[in-house]
Amino acid sequence: MSPRDVALAFLAHLAGGRIDAARALLAPDVRMIFPGGVVLRSLDELAAWSRPRYRSIAKRIDRTDCSGATVHVSGTLEGTWSDGRSFSGIRFVDRFDVRDGLIARQEVWNDMAEHRAGGTAGNASGGDV
Repeated sequence: MSPRDVALAFLAHLAGGRIDAARALLAPDVRMIFPGGVVLRSLDELAAWSRPRYRSIAKRIDRTDCSGATVHVSGTLEGTWSDGRSFSGIRFVDRFDVRDGLIARQEVWNDMAEHRAGGTAGNASGGDV
């Protein structure tokens, strides 16, 4: 698979709840870096870190850019906060570094903190997604 295919397959597996298939695309020494400098090294750590933040989340991919083994995926997030309010239209960018067909590093940028803090962009006030 190309680096682009690896990154998109990983995101599709996560979205579909195929955790073992997603895990198989991660290098043993993977580093997943989230806003605030949070470094996670496994999908189990990611699930535990995400649990108090939101009940569900989905990515709507608008664009994929590739340069060698680096893939940038961007779009918007939608889902449900842990308190039951829905959200949508939150921007995200994921950068994947793929090595030997596996994801060695994922860096995530998004505007979730702005929305949780009561920002005005997107639908963070509880309307239907």
